[in-house]
Amino acid sequence: MKKSLFALLALTSSLAFAHNCPNEMKAIDAKLATKPVLTGADMTKVKAMRAEGEAQHKAGKHDASMKALGEAKKLLGL
Repeated sequence: MKKSLFALLALTSSLAFAHNCPNEMKAIDAKLATKPVLTGADMTKVKAMRAEGEAQHKAGKHDASMKALGEAKKLLGL
């Protein structure tokens, strides 16, 4: 019983986590629309991490997506 409950909880939380990727991408896009002051290298890295996050999300690799998006958000100060 406890194992089943744990498995259900793990599945539910991973699904909720997976569906947060688009919200993270929207937050990054909104910040980029304000034209934040970043070095050219940092802006390039933010855009690359944003693109990688979207690609990983589409591939179903949500942990990797959230990691890449998190790095982009950190550089943007989000």
